Amino acid sequence: MKVLVCGGAGYIGSHTCVALIEQGHEVVIYDNLCHGSISAVDHIRQLSGASVRFVEGDIRDRESLEAVLATGFDAVMHFAALKIMSESCRFPLLYFDNNVAGTITLLQAMQATGVQRLVFSSSAAVYGDPDVVPISEDAPLRACNPYSHSKLVMEQLIEEVCDARPSFSATILRYFNPAGAHPSGLMGEDPCGVPTNLMPYVSQVAAGLQERLHVFGGDYPTRDGTGVRDYIHVMDLADAHAKALQLLRHGGCHVLNLGTGRGYSVLEVVSAFEHVSGCRVPYEIVDRRPGDVAEVWADPSRAEKALGWRAQHDLVRMCADAWRWQSMHPHGYQSAQVIELRQVVPSTGLR
Repeated sequence: MKVLVCGGAGYIGSHTCVALIEQGHEVVIYDNLCHGSISAVDHIRQLSGASVRFVEGDIRDRESLEAVLATGFDAVMHFAALKIMSESCRFPLLYFDNNVAGTITLLQAMQATGVQRLVFSSSAAVYGDPDVVPISEDAPLRACNPYSHSKLVMEQLIEEVCDARPSFSATILRYFNPAGAHPSGLMGEDPCGVPTNLMPYVSQVAAGLQERLHVFGGDYPTRDGTGVRDYIHVMDLADAHAKALQLLRHGGCHVLNLGTGRGYSVLEVVSAFEHVSGCRVPYEIVDRRPGDVAEVWADPSRAEKALGWRAQHDLVRMCADAWRWQSMHPHGYQSAQVIELRQVVPSTGLR
């Protein structure tokens, strides 16, 4: 298939582009580089050996989207969204404008150009505080901040289009906590400023770029008092996105969880990272953040059945690949300097 990847220069989008090309698809990247990097596009080309076309454009620019889509595509993958929960609480209108209005514009552009297949990058944040874990796709949807609300509205828009247009098919992928990096160390998660996700935060503390890790809450009803999450390797997510294209051939709208089906606490992640890197990760227990929940992990059985897919990478592998990326790119894509890579422990032991 020929696939337009909106947000393809970002963290998950860039890894998915490599997976798509490896599975025989042609990729065009559309990204405004708000959080993506042109260096990621260069590394996609390097890793895949493909001359990937890149178009700089905003998801809200219908004229630009239609001009690209009019060149002929079989499907669209939609990663383009703002995604920081705390930021969304400060700037809710910005999040709804970019995420929701952008999705409406994309759907309009697809309709105008006759593109009928969509894979949408959603989030487990739409579940909010679950009644039970693991979480299935049938769990109540309790989005509790502007970011998760925007994702839920985006899902609803896509489902409504599927209902109204039988020729339109979509797969909505709700994934849990992405982590890790490409095993080459050439691509990874490049946060702006202090990381908001755990793995890059731990990586920067281990590298000495941050003084210590703030662990938000040490009194949860979990095995060590810290929050438990389902961490999934970005390469497993990329593989699932590529496989989701085949599901579009069957029509309709499909909603799937992407996770490992196992949760790890913050302190378990810290311990695994120290084991892999050989570096101490100092941390401080601080107050809980509003809206955080004790434990969340996925029931991925529906995705396993529908896609013939299962997460392959364990926690140690996630930490090892994240540390390799951090060591090779101490300041993200802006730093081409390669520093000494400490020995990485093989992926054994922790699963």
